[in-house]
Order: sequence, then structure tokens, then C-alpha cells
Amino acid sequence: MPWPLRISLRRLRARYKRSVYAADWPIAQRAGIVPPCWPGWPEEKRFAVVLTHDVEGAKGLGRVPQLMSLESKYDFCSSFNFVPEGDYRVPAELRQSLERAGFEIGVHGLRHDGKLYSSRAEFSENAARIREYLRDWNAVGFRSPFMQHNLEWLRELGVEYDASTFDTDPFEPQPTGVETIFPFWVSGTNEDGYVELPYTLVQDFTLFVVLRERNIDIWKQQLDWVADHGGMVLVSTHPDYMCFGDAPRARDEFPVGYYEELLCYLRQRYGGSYWCARPRDVARFYRTVVNVKTLEVA
Repeated sequence: MPWPLRISLRRLRARYKRSVYAADWPIAQRAGIVPPCWPGWPEEKRFAVVLTHDVEGAKGLGRVPQLMSLESKYDFCSSFNFVPEGDYRVPAELRQSLERAGFEIGVHGLRHDGKLYSSRAEFSENAARIREYLRDWNAVGFRSPFMQHNLEWLRELGVEYDASTFDTDPFEPQPTGVETIFPFWVSGTNEDGYVELPYTLVQDFTLFVVLRERNIDIWKQQLDWVADHGGMVLVSTHPDYMCFGDAPRARDEFPVGYYEELLCYLRQRYGGSYWCARPRDVARFYRTVVNVKTLEVA
């Protein structure tokens, strides 16, 4: 299906869903309920901030250094999730550069084709390959393409955390949200398991390309609400769709200035009151401090 027709259909569907789910998006009030025995964030911070990026194609891969530089300018550090067997290969030098600068690397599916969960047998076969990349890249976290998820099957990956869910987002192909702005535990079979990290700010492509918003007001609204409830501000963005510099924007891009404005808003309004953490930091904090027996989910 040609891109213009595909995006037009997505926009029509999104317009309908935006009306139908107005009571649950961009804010789902029940997602703000604090879990039982929640200990709060490290250093008594008011809320947590977790910045993540999914690199879908070669265009996005080429923009990783620019995005690293932008975040470093404002003293932020994030994670980059790469597709192991997509239409690009991740140079070892880039991974090493990210690690030296304090950024995190995660695995983003196996291929970006939406077929990871086609069957349990196929998932298990792909999971074996994903575990190899996790080991080779020294990565401990995972996110599925298109935010598809099956929390039971994901146990096979042996990760410390997964980030394939969201509190509320009716625009995703698998729109069922987990209805919480806090991390939670997904138990395994032998007292093992992993931490689930839902995103709590709408994805950039949805906001700026599908919904065609021309400001970050919805990001601010969601961020303020999560901060007020002491939750986790987790955002998933894509360098593939960010336009850097003065180059003409492609039809699927938005100005990187929107993302920079979000970083500035965080610093100017909430500086000193949030814990800025990489996904693995949140997962390890949860495992260490939270009684997973008490807060167990799944």
C-alpha cells in the first residue's frame, strides 16, 4: 500500500479513536494509582525520567550521534534500541561510543516486520537469536517493534527488563494498555522474572505525524500529570523521524526542536526534582528495593 494512502488511513482511524477514547487518552486517571508498598524513587526524587529511542532504519542509525550530542548538551542520558537483523547493521564502534558516553543499548525485536509473535514456535526460535544479540551487545533490555507484546512469552528472553507496553495508547496496533505509570514485575517460572517499563508519553510519530500536532502541549500535559502522581515519565522516540538542521523535512519527519523543547521543559520546570535514569537503572532499582513478591503481576 503506498505511503500516502497508508498514513491517510491511519489518520482517519486515529481521529475516530481520539474521539472514542477521550476519557482515557491522553490521560487515563486509573493509571496514576500508586502500587501497594511503593517505596518512592531514589534520593526521595519526586518522579523518574527515562528517555528511550528506537532506531528503525539506516536513516535513524545515521542520526544517533546527533541525538547523543543533543542530550549530552542538557545533561541527559538515554537508551538506544537497535534492530539486530533489520535493514542496517550496528557498528561495534557506535555501540562502544554509546557505552563510553554512559548511554545504554537495548535490543529492538529481531527484525522490524511485525511477525515476532506470529506463533509460539516462531517466537521461541527468534528468542534464541535475540538472546545471542543480548549477550553479544552486553544488553539487558528489550522492546518489541510496533509495541507488540506478550508478557508471558517474553520471559523466554531472560532480560532484566522489557519496555514494550504503555499506560494508555489507543493508537497502537495492540492498543491494550497496562494502566500504570509505574514499573511492575512479571514473574517467571522459577522465582525469576523481569521488570516491565511502560511508556507514559505518547510516541513521537503518533503525536507529530499521525495526529499532526504542531507543538508539545500533549507531551507537557502527560508529563505534568505523571510528575504529580510520582510515576515514571518514559518516552519512546525515533531518530528516524527527527529532522536535524535546516534540511527540508520529509513527509514522515518532525523538527528535532520538539524533542529539544521537551528536554528544556524538564530542566526548567522540574530541575532537581526527578531521577533521570536509564531503563536498566530503573529495573535494578526495582529488583533491589521493591519486594517483587508483594507487587507481583502476571
